[in-house]
Amino acid sequence: MVTAKMLNRKRGKTMENFTYCTPTKLIFGKDAVKKLPKALKPYGTRVLLTYGGGSIKKMGLYDEVKKLLEGFEVYELSGIAPNPKYNPSVLEGVRLCKEHKIDVVLAVGGGSVLDCSKAICAGACYEGEPWDLITYRVKAKEALPLVDILTLAATGSEYDSGCVISRTETNDKVGYLDELLYPRVSILDPRYTFSVSKKQTAAGTADAINHVMEQYFCGVHTTLSDGMCETVIKSLIENVKVALEEPDNYDARAELMADCSLACNGILAIGNSPSGWPLHGMEHALSAYYDITHGEGLAILTPRWMKYILNEKTVERFVNFGEHIFGIDASLPDFEIAEKTIDKIYSLFETMGIPMHLKEVGIDESGLSEMAHHIAENEGLENAWAPLKEEDILAILKASL
Repeated sequence: MVTAKMLNRKRGKTMENFTYCTPTKLIFGKDAVKKLPKALKPYGTRVLLTYGGGSIKKMGLYDEVKKLLEGFEVYELSGIAPNPKYNPSVLEGVRLCKEHKIDVVLAVGGGSVLDCSKAICAGACYEGEPWDLITYRVKAKEALPLVDILTLAATGSEYDSGCVISRTETNDKVGYLDELLYPRVSILDPRYTFSVSKKQTAAGTADAINHVMEQYFCGVHTTLSDGMCETVIKSLIENVKVALEEPDNYDARAELMADCSLACNGILAIGNSPSGWPLHGMEHALSAYYDITHGEGLAILTPRWMKYILNEKTVERFVNFGEHIFGIDASLPDFEIAEKTIDKIYSLFETMGIPMHLKEVGIDESGLSEMAHHIAENEGLENAWAPLKEEDILAILKASL
């Protein structure tokens, strides 16, 4: 029997108050893109179509979308890069929206395309420098509506109110959250992810796993939030193994896509206290300075961060995670379970084919001190669930080499 005392020990403190709302309509499944004209029509006829490189053209999606957009006035912004850049992509998108009096932005691609498009939607309705909005110097009063067609399961940007934008000249990579940035409609057909490479499938899954972990490793948590987080991570682990071996397995790709949408949406953390998202705070510097793949950076940092913060205060979260995710023997001493949990996380990412050392992705020791200082100054990790000062951040980065 579960007693009140047992629950209080597990949860830590009183469940937090929360407000939860997701205004995004998800259209999921085979041939979902056929509903695009109906999804766009309420917002107007002047469309800015945004996308990245040539992948949507290679798979035939570009031609399919253009055919569905007959009757709309379409302008295009292509070449949006991974770790989307403020200059040129956001600024050029804002310029196009203002010049052509765009009604609605249609993003076709993965998280980078969606993130860039969100910043464009906000910047298009602001007369000043869009960076003011991204850095919270000014609160956006309105934003253009965004509709998207997702081609990569990873960031969850199709179902959340955030974006991450890089400014190369200042080595800044900033997370920008605003309820105005929720997509109005997101169209998800898992078949568009069949052609995603093993590298991007693994990195996208690592990103999603970290989204969940950032919500799981916190002070106040509930049986409800723990159960949702654990289920999503187990689904990600199970299905990425299949997708890496059978890239056109519809069921595996479909579940990964649904998992990633929920992983960063906020629903997994209802009632929880904030964690500070330390892994993302640290990784944003890595990919801002070195433009590495975001999910790979997270995978490299995760076991080192876990090892560094493991102590009497944090061990219980490790025990729950290890027992419920990896089935580690609950009769073992707590710290042994925690160590085995860290080993399991490392092995998971390694078997997915992800490089597990910073040197493998082109990062040496020369820039670590500068990055640690940048992180400490900008990410507020001294207030994280497991607080990190500059020297702590530097130690984690060095351990990741």
